[in-house]
Amino acid sequence: MASILERKKDLKKPVQKTYAEYAQDALYREVWEDVNNEKTEQFLKKYWRYIVAAAMGLMIVVCAIQIGVRMYNSSRMATATVYETAVENVDANALANLAKDTSGATSDLALFQAYMIDKDVNKLETLAEHGHTRDFKDLARLHLATINGDKMEAAEFEKYMADMNTKKSPFFYSSRLMVAQKYLASGDKEKADKILDAIISDKNAPASISATAQTLR
Repeated sequence: MASILERKKDLKKPVQKTYAEYAQDALYREVWEDVNNEKTEQFLKKYWRYIVAAAMGLMIVVCAIQIGVRMYNSSRMATATVYETAVENVDANALANLAKDTSGATSDLALFQAYMIDKDVNKLETLAEHGHTRDFKDLARLHLATINGDKMEAAEFEKYMADMNTKKSPFFYSSRLMVAQKYLASGDKEKADKILDAIISDKNAPASISATAQTLR
């Protein structure tokens, strides 16, 4: 078995380039660079209009985004200021106008607070029918049920509350309890107990509502 030293002797020494070969490599690099420069120049001459247009387009897009962000932040600040002022002044009209000029939860909250100030049921009806968020739409309907519930028959009342008869509604349990109470008030204990039993057996029902259901049962 050859020793390490013997194997090293067998290794070929790296071939060193001559001066002429180095000169030839340098010439190749120079020619290659010239070719690349010429191709780049030809490309720029041919497509310079498109390159400038693309650069300007990108600059316009970036500027538009920056302006849009500034306008959005400015709008949010203005909305917050108007809302804060309206609440401090207990101004139902200002809040109602803000609800018209905004969207989403901000609009719904402003309209609901306007109702809380002037007790204009029309605002609740508008919110219940045309609100932007389920939470506030159902909240408005819940308030309307307490206002108009006495004028309805039990079956009519349950139909009115049907939109909240889903766990997607944040007021599902409250609405079901109200329907059960309506049936009890009308003397239909069988239907009331059916709803109350469903609430009591539901592990997800809030403790306060479950306790009330057990009391009514």
